Amino acid sequence: MLITEPLLRTVTTPALAEKWVSALDETCERFAIDSPYRIAGFISNVAHESAGFKFVVENLNYSAASLMRVWPSRFSSVEIAQRYAMNPEKIANRAYADRMGNGDEASGDGWKFCGRGLIQLTGKNNYVAYSMACDNEALQKPDIVEQPKYAAESAGWFWNVNRLNQLADAQDIGGMCKRINGGYNGLDDRQMKYSQVMEYFSS
Repeated sequence: MLITEPLLRTVTTPALAEKWVSALDETCERFAIDSPYRIAGFISNVAHESAGFKFVVENLNYSAASLMRVWPSRFSSVEIAQRYAMNPEKIANRAYADRMGNGDEASGDGWKFCGRGLIQLTGKNNYVAYSMACDNEALQKPDIVEQPKYAAESAGWFWNVNRLNQLADAQDIGGMCKRINGGYNGLDDRQMKYSQVMEYFSS
């Protein structure tokens, strides 16, 4: 086994370590996340992205003010934002309309293909690519990506497609963060979790 419960307990609770260990082990085997540096890179980032393996669905419960800040072009006035505030389905359908392979707001694709998994898979194009690459039903049944097997596998697929093993081999924690996040959000927490996993390997 590449992933064990004691390893996962360095970044999450015993109960969640038990829940996720099999799915994460299968994923690491499949995508050659198979050295201490690669495992530490992967686990630290997916643990950060999912708040310690607690959340596998995007939180879209935004207030009007938050909508205007996060998506200023989609929610360009207080009046528009107030019509959508605190309604995740409506928010997703407007925020993600006509991009990432999604149809228009009325299509419902924004909600259907909202962010799921340990590294959030978002948008119809990504669900298509993941479903085809890993031969599963994620396109027809997007909510399967909330299950540990697919939540972990989709993260491994993303990791592989974006060549994150190379950055992990170089111990480039900032580079991994930027490739996953588009910036350096949560870098301190990722670094802390990375250190905790590496400490496990050296003990």
